[in-house]
Amino acid sequence: MRAWQYSKAGRSLASALTLNPNARRPPTPLPANQLLVRVTHMSPNPADYKVPELGSLATLMLTRSWTATPGMDYAGVVEEVGSGITRSATTSSSSSPEKTKPSTQTYQAGQRVFGRVMQTPHGSLGAYVQPTISGCVPLAPSVSLSDASTLGTAAQTAYQAIVPYVRPGQGDEVFINGGSGGVGTYAIQIAARALGCVVTASCSARNVDLCKSLGATAVLDYTSTDVSAALRARGQVFRLVVDAVGGSPADLYTAADDYLLPEGTFVQVGAAMGMASMASITSRALRPSMLGGGKRAFKLLVVADKHEDLAQLGQWMEEGKIKAVIDGDIIPFSEAPKLFDKLKTGRTRGNLVVQVAEKVDF
Repeated sequence: MRAWQYSKAGRSLASALTLNPNARRPPTPLPANQLLVRVTHMSPNPADYKVPELGSLATLMLTRSWTATPGMDYAGVVEEVGSGITRSATTSSSSSPEKTKPSTQTYQAGQRVFGRVMQTPHGSLGAYVQPTISGCVPLAPSVSLSDASTLGTAAQTAYQAIVPYVRPGQGDEVFINGGSGGVGTYAIQIAARALGCVVTASCSARNVDLCKSLGATAVLDYTSTDVSAALRARGQVFRLVVDAVGGSPADLYTAADDYLLPEGTFVQVGAAMGMASMASITSRALRPSMLGGGKRAFKLLVVADKHEDLAQLGQWMEEGKIKAVIDGDIIPFSEAPKLFDKLKTGRTRGNLVVQVAEKVDF
C-alpha cells in the first residue's frame, strides 16, 4: 500500500517524510475490536508533527515502531469488521447537550465512515487505518468524505471544550481565542449555531468576515486591539473561554478575573511544544491568585475519542449546523508533506485536507 513514512523527524517532519509505495499494511488478522478502513481523505493536525519532532523516543513510545505514518483524522470506507465488534453498535450520548435515546449503528464492508485514530505506525497519511468504535462513526450520505475528514480532532476538541460548560439555548456568552483556526472555526459554529450561545472571537483582520459568517456576534482583531483590555471592558459576562491559541495574549487567563463569570471556566486547548509554553500552562493551572495567578477555573483539555461525540458532530454536519472550513484546495497525496510546514505558520484558515485514495467513487 502507499504511505508517507518517517523514521526520524528531526526539526521538520515535512522534510523527513518519504513516500513508500510498498508500505506494509496494518497487521492481519484484524484485531477483534477494530475495523479496517480504506482511507479516502485525511486532515493533518499540529499534533501530527509535534510528537514526531520531539524525537525518535517519543515516536517509539507512542507508535511502538521506529518507522511510522503520521495522521489521526480520516474519512473512508470500511473493508473489514473485527470479530469482536457486533454488527450493530448501540450507543448513548452522555456528553450530548441534550438527552437522546440510544441509537443503533451498524458496521459493514463498503460503508462510509469517519473518525480518528491514535498515533500508531499506520496513520491516516497511508492507505489503511484500524480504528476502534470509539473513533469510527458511520457517515451520512449527504456529507462529503473530504468534509468529514476534518471532524476527528478539530471538531471533537471544540465539542469537548464547549459542551460540558455551557447551557444549551440559554444564550451564554462564550469567547473563542483563535477563531479562524481548525478548532476555532468549529468552536464558533458549535457554540453559536448548535448550542445557541453568544460568541465573541479573536482573529486577524483578514479573517474577521470569516468568523462572523460562522456565527460570531463580535470579533476582536488581535493585530490592532488589546484583546484582554477589550474583554475586561465588557465586564464579567462570559461563561466560557476557549483558548485555541495558548499563551497569547500572555495575560488572557489572569485577566479573566474581570471578564469571566465567577462560575465560568477557562479551557485551554492550544499550546506550543516547549519550555515557555509548559511554564505558561503550569502557571495558569497552579499559581495561586495571591501570587499573581488567576481566580477562575482552569482546564487543560486533552481530547479523547468518544463515539457519541463524533456521532453528534456528524449529525450536526448533516443538519447543516456546522460545516468544514477548508483552507484552499484539497491537496493531492503526492504533495501532502508540505501541509505540515503550512500548519507550523499558525495562519491556516480552518482545516487542511489531503485526498489519500487515488480514486474516490463513494
